[in-house]
Amino acid sequence: MAPTRTLLSGLIGAALLFPLPLAGATVTAAAEARTVDYRGLRLALPADWRVVDLDRNPDACLRLDLPTLYLGPAGTQADCTGRAAVRRADTLHLEPLDGAPPRADVPTVAVDSVKALPEVPARSDSNELRYALRRSGIMATVSYGASPDAVREVLAQARTAPGTQRPVPAPAAATAATAALRTAQEPFTGQGFDACTAPPQRSMDAWRAASPFRAVGVYIGGRARACAQPRLTAAWVRKQAEAGWHLMPIWVGPQPWRSSSTGLSTDASEADEQGRSAADGAADAARSLGLPKGTVLYNDLESYSDRATWDGPVVSYLTAWTVRLHQRGYRSGAYVAASSGVKALSAHHHQAPGAMPDVLWVARWNGVASVANAELGLPKGTAQWAGRRRAHQFRGDHHASYGGVTINIDRNWVDVDPTALGRGGSPRPLS
Repeated sequence: MAPTRTLLSGLIGAALLFPLPLAGATVTAAAEARTVDYRGLRLALPADWRVVDLDRNPDACLRLDLPTLYLGPAGTQADCTGRAAVRRADTLHLEPLDGAPPRADVPTVAVDSVKALPEVPARSDSNELRYALRRSGIMATVSYGASPDAVREVLAQARTAPGTQRPVPAPAAATAATAALRTAQEPFTGQGFDACTAPPQRSMDAWRAASPFRAVGVYIGGRARACAQPRLTAAWVRKQAEAGWHLMPIWVGPQPWRSSSTGLSTDASEADEQGRSAADGAADAARSLGLPKGTVLYNDLESYSDRATWDGPVVSYLTAWTVRLHQRGYRSGAYVAASSGVKALSAHHHQAPGAMPDVLWVARWNGVASVANAELGLPKGTAQWAGRRRAHQFRGDHHASYGGVTINIDRNWVDVDPTALGRGGSPRPLS
């Protein structure tokens, strides 16, 4: 049984806590709150917030499950582990506006100052927003759990020191590359990896030259996503596709656990609606990243033990996800555990074979690089998901080093041929 790959709010990396003094920032402690100055912007933080200086800690992970103020451009994020967050927290990331990446997965609103934040935030299926503060020359990325109100208030109450404004034009809205990718998923059989955040280009280049991997899973959004994606742009996607990587875009939607911010409904009809909503969010993110129609988009649904409670909602959610993705022109994949999600989908496969995910990606950390029925927890002799429509995550959450670059990864054996699927996502009949 593969352990659930989650970030728990109580697990705090001591190396990231309140690194003082901050490069380019000052912190004033008080009994109930702290004041932080960053590039002329003064913020009063709640007492339980961490402050992480990314200039001094370039390997720090931009975790979305701990209340945190992140300062400066993101570094390598080499310390990132986990993939799904049980609880999303309020976080705020401030960095210079000049040079901030043109992210396609998060809506960006250009405003003159923190006093001009719109009353109604832009819609975000990943619970993240960006504000380009033109007068201050700062990009502010907001992440939240159920509502953005509290963290937006922290930003709205900020003060600007006189004489520190440095007007910078807002960046152009992030768009997909001018020419759509022909494909980001050539038929592929072999090893792949996934990491919590998209690695820097130099890391991807080093691993392309020295590692056994030719497929990469990248988290494109979802309310339970555990790590921010400061490098995830249409240009990043294009470069990996052009280099020959088989891309496996992953959406981390609501999960089979009880959480107000990231939980799946136990009601099957509500889970169905959540599945449709997740598919729309994933399709929108894929389009923004330049991923063409016909791409397989994978829904990350973590392991659970109470099958009596969750099997029904899980099947409703993943079949609704599949049907809606097909309507949007994309293909459907599901990342599920061999001990839970696989059992639920397999048992209900005969009821709605056309609504089943087109590709099954199974987590079972047994060290065996194979997609055979026995390794994936499928019934002996079954033809379910036969014909190069399978992937197996056979080792999880470990550090790997190639070409002098170390990344925390999960390791997979992939046997996927998107050309074996019909147009618009509909699977061709199994032979």
